[in-house]
Amino acid sequence: MKDRCILHIDMNNFFATVECRDRMDLIGKPVAVGGDAEARHGIILAKNYVAKSYGIRTGESILEARRKCPKLVILPPHYDEYVKVSRAAREIYSRYTDMIESFGIDECWIDVTDSEYLFGGGVSIADEIRDRIKRELGVTVSVGVSFNKIFAKLGSDLKKPDATTLISRENYRDVVWTLPAEELLFVGRATKRRLNMLGIFTIGELANADPELLSRCLGKNGLMLKNFALGRDSAPVLRNEALYPVKSVGNSTTTPRDIKTLREAEIVFAVLCESVAVRLRAEGKKCTTVRISVRGSDLSWYSKQCRVEPTFSEREIYNAALTLYIKERDGRAVRSLGVCGADLCPESDEQISIFDGETVGRARLEVLEKTTDAIRQRFGKFAIRRGLLLEDRTLSGFCPHEDHTVHPIALRTL
Repeated sequence: MKDRCILHIDMNNFFATVECRDRMDLIGKPVAVGGDAEARHGIILAKNYVAKSYGIRTGESILEARRKCPKLVILPPHYDEYVKVSRAAREIYSRYTDMIESFGIDECWIDVTDSEYLFGGGVSIADEIRDRIKRELGVTVSVGVSFNKIFAKLGSDLKKPDATTLISRENYRDVVWTLPAEELLFVGRATKRRLNMLGIFTIGELANADPELLSRCLGKNGLMLKNFALGRDSAPVLRNEALYPVKSVGNSTTTPRDIKTLREAEIVFAVLCESVAVRLRAEGKKCTTVRISVRGSDLSWYSKQCRVEPTFSEREIYNAALTLYIKERDGRAVRSLGVCGADLCPESDEQISIFDGETVGRARLEVLEKTTDAIRQRFGKFAIRRGLLLEDRTLSGFCPHEDHTVHPIALRTL
């Protein structure tokens, strides 16, 4: 039986590359994309290779990065442009196959098994895609070519930037087994520590480890990782627009100043709940759980949740979130807040009884909020706003669309 031919395509330093591609003045300079340090969104989101040479890491604070490289150029993110480039890249991939599975905005797998008859072998297709992405979009990609998704992903990480790496049945022991175990997809920090305690430090040692020992120490995940190390991965590439079902929708933000009063918290919660509700309605989903997360100025953190009637109403989500917050509020200053609608269910299309006043009231509220969505789509998201949000534009002026998180039933890092 013929092996599959799977490519994993990874856009190199994606955010930073997009920001730099039209800026001749940035050539040769250390550049990073990050949040607003003054507004305390001071985290490095991406960096170019010059910045990487200074030891700058994604996720560290801008303050730490500037200590390493005082001349670091910090640019704000432009998510709309990243989405535009990502979609253009998918258009290029779709010329070779309709089996395309996203793994974030800048990565995807594509299955070109049946395309080899038209376009040549996997390496030839990978090289052609790299060339087209560079010429047509002005960014570079690294591509892993293999007979399964796990090794294809591993291959795209081995050579950067602008490179193709083949991991075949003939060479995977030489190429893969000498690598540290944490290079394997789904081996996170906790799993790495457990493997190291067992004397397993490389992927080859994982491949040859006693299955009973792995099962005893890591459960079924241990056997899964052993199979991955042996190249036994039969997971298919999802066809074209197939997506993991959305499991929850959430927003969080670090506030520009510490929140000390209940009114200040109400303003931030109003912005967050509005965004969560809009996204739920766009997904055609309702949440049955509302969850809040709170981080204090002393970096203490807690999360609380409650059950609600199925809803995508901004008002109902806001009331639930604020009730949770007030119940736990202890007077300490707050640095960041988050709201999440979880345990989703499809939007109901059931008939509404005209004799149930509460149900009719909720139905009217849903119609009102959907009408508000339509107005905002036509005239902009600030066309209709709560009066509360006008009290303090510093607190209400952040853009949830740049902070939002949509959580699928995802492949977790173990």
